[in-house]
Amino acid sequence: MTFTQAVASGLSNYVNFSSRAIRSEFWFWQLFLVVGAIAAECLDYATYALISHALTFSPLTDIFWFGTLLPSVAVAVRRLHDIDRSGWWYLLMFVPLIGAVVLIVWWCKRGSTGYNRFGADRLPAEVSLHGAGRSLRRADSASN
Repeated sequence: MTFTQAVASGLSNYVNFSSRAIRSEFWFWQLFLVVGAIAAECLDYATYALISHALTFSPLTDIFWFGTLLPSVAVAVRRLHDIDRSGWWYLLMFVPLIGAVVLIVWWCKRGSTGYNRFGADRLPAEVSLHGAGRSLRRADSASN
């Protein structure tokens, strides 16, 4: 999944808590959040720092974060579904330090292959095959 596909998927499935999100979709969404927040903060600084000398007012950044809050939770829950975990595990985020570390490790894991209780695998078949490269290499080395 490309960056633009991931952002489009995140925004169009902003209340979809029932399917799966592959790693690239999740991490490209996180990248979109970082880049969008930096851009909004820069616009806030350029616009409102000229008015007041202390940047305490950042409406564009606040609008960006509130606008992406629900899609962010939905993408995170769908990513948990991809590794066959319930979306309720997202509540680990509220456990200081340990919860976030556990979630990050899970979000980095490869999703379960094939169909799980949350739906079909969204990776293409040639990418989903475990060991396909190894079996091809073994066949090549056996012929030599």
